[in-house]
Amino acid sequence: MRLPLRSPTLLVSFLAVAALSAAAAPSCSDERSLDCVPGPSEQHLIPRDGGHDHGGHNHHAQPLTELKEDELPQPPPSYFWLDIKEPPADEKRYPGLMGLHALCMSLAFFGALPIGIALRSVKHAWHGVTVILFYTFIVLGLFSSALYRKLTPDMSVLFGAPYEGNKHGSQGYFFLACAVALSALDVFSQILRLVTYLRAIRSGEDHFSFKTFWNYVVLDRDEHLAGAEAEYTNLVVDELEELDDAELKAKDVEDESVHVRRARIVEPIRTDIDMHQQDDHDETAQWANDVRRHRRTVSYPHSAASERTLFGAHSPQRSNDSLHEDEPVYPWQGKSKREVLRFVGRATFAVCERILVFAGFMQVVTGVVVYTGGCRGGLINACLAHLIKGGIFWCYGLVTFARFLGSFSELGWAWNRAPRHHGKYPTAEFVESLVIFLYGISNTWMERFGAHPGDPYTTKQMQHISIAVMFWFAGLVGMGIESKRVRRWLAAGATSAVPPSSRSQEAVAEPPSYVGSFNPFPALCIGITGAAMSAHFQTYLFQVQIHMVWGYLLSGFAVMRCLTYFFLWLGPPRSILPSRPPTEALASFLLACGGLEFMFSTEDLTIAAMRQGHDDVMMFLNVGVAITCLAFCWTLLIVSFKGWLKSRHQVHMKFHGSA
Repeated sequence: MRLPLRSPTLLVSFLAVAALSAAAAPSCSDERSLDCVPGPSEQHLIPRDGGHDHGGHNHHAQPLTELKEDELPQPPPSYFWLDIKEPPADEKRYPGLMGLHALCMSLAFFGALPIGIALRSVKHAWHGVTVILFYTFIVLGLFSSALYRKLTPDMSVLFGAPYEGNKHGSQGYFFLACAVALSALDVFSQILRLVTYLRAIRSGEDHFSFKTFWNYVVLDRDEHLAGAEAEYTNLVVDELEELDDAELKAKDVEDESVHVRRARIVEPIRTDIDMHQQDDHDETAQWANDVRRHRRTVSYPHSAASERTLFGAHSPQRSNDSLHEDEPVYPWQGKSKREVLRFVGRATFAVCERILVFAGFMQVVTGVVVYTGGCRGGLINACLAHLIKGGIFWCYGLVTFARFLGSFSELGWAWNRAPRHHGKYPTAEFVESLVIFLYGISNTWMERFGAHPGDPYTTKQMQHISIAVMFWFAGLVGMGIESKRVRRWLAAGATSAVPPSSRSQEAVAEPPSYVGSFNPFPALCIGITGAAMSAHFQTYLFQVQIHMVWGYLLSGFAVMRCLTYFFLWLGPPRSILPSRPPTEALASFLLACGGLEFMFSTEDLTIAAMRQGHDDVMMFLNVGVAITCLAFCWTLLIVSFKGWLKSRHQVHMKFHGSA
């Protein structure tokens, strides 16, 4: 039976009677009555933050504008404070030694190491010099640090172990051991090449030549010990795309309107053998090219709807979402086990060598923290969260800027088409989604660090855990979208709808957007994180403002990345050259600067700034922008130096305009 409450008058009368009845309720005489159940007292209510990190403050309260010194512990003096801010009159300090330590280690990890990586990429003879410089700077840095500790009183004795548990030194020695291990592998590889070379000489397969010894043993260049007869070795059995060591042939651009050229799919730049310098090997080279040309001729017919017609009659290029399964999915498939192991070993070595550069950045962060006396006591977990997460965004921004400049263009990650094996390498968006997935799945459980078993989940913990879960599953979605197998499954709905009578052996025409990857989920995660953290509750107004700054910067990155996808969707990459969309330059800057401001927003640093009268948002933002510009300048120098080296060690190439 439904109550007759459809009339507004009856509804108001009913509510009035109910209110009067509640007001006239009799006093409690029976303790067993439900009317006598006491309401929840203030001491039984769980604070919104449970006293964790924010002291149980109400999230709806107004942030404070002045420090409450009586509620904040006074930090003990730090090395920075005693060396520079207030050096004691009766004690000599040596801040110059610490500066020399920082300078030498920076030159090692941010100077000699990246330059050595660039030289190794072209197997330059001066790579060994950079290795010597790297370890020279390391030895000088360790010596200055040891001398500083010898001449400086132990802070743990003077002030009750304020630096107990810091990992700067042990972590630095671990990274140094990794560098030594990589160098040892390099030396071991040289020894193996030397043994192989001596065996070839002893067996009579080759004779000693200083040039061959230098190129093969020392520089690890592809030098055939059997002589020049192997010039055309592997010319036929390689992949169809491996004709890149020649000049770029310019295609004739027809006289047609701009709209027509934008509407059609232009054949990408492809390579061809330069036949102008043939002499004694004309007949052999002609035979090899005839065999390759014969292999390019496919038995099935082509129509206007086939993929090869879209990209040119002789183009071997395929898109990322190719539905053909008659070729290996990855370039290392179809190789021998020895070749695969060699490929994996070299890739692992290269990745580990580049990780050392980011390890140097980690050492800079931990060194600054130890020297300035931050992240002590109960603030260690919150401090680590800001430094680690902000550091990830900072490094991610630098890598994104390097992609904009042209790094990883050989993989098709510089907003271009890969010169070889296009569509066979994992996309940059897949790697981004994988990193986001690992970031989320680890942070989901790390948010409870510092909590005792049985403690209720606080508001702040739920905020951060929900963001980590978003990273977890959004990363999974991003990886699924980038999976070629999943894309085939998603395309099955369209292909299965074609009537059997209308099907043929011709390839299905792919849309132009298939040549690129347009995956917004990495940008979505970072943008939402920035929007959420810009509204994060903080005790003091200055902390709120700093969180808003880096939150807006991260959200700006997401907007710029989506604009990149929008413009590239309208005109997908058609060249092997880096397209350098300007929105990516802005996106990388916003991401790197946002990560740096994220690191600046630690409670230690913000409270210290307020105590010394430096709680100015503009100052924090400008310092972050200045450091980001300095890092971008360093990135430009390293990437340009590597490109200059490669341009000096390759065949001259010609380019043509596509307008």
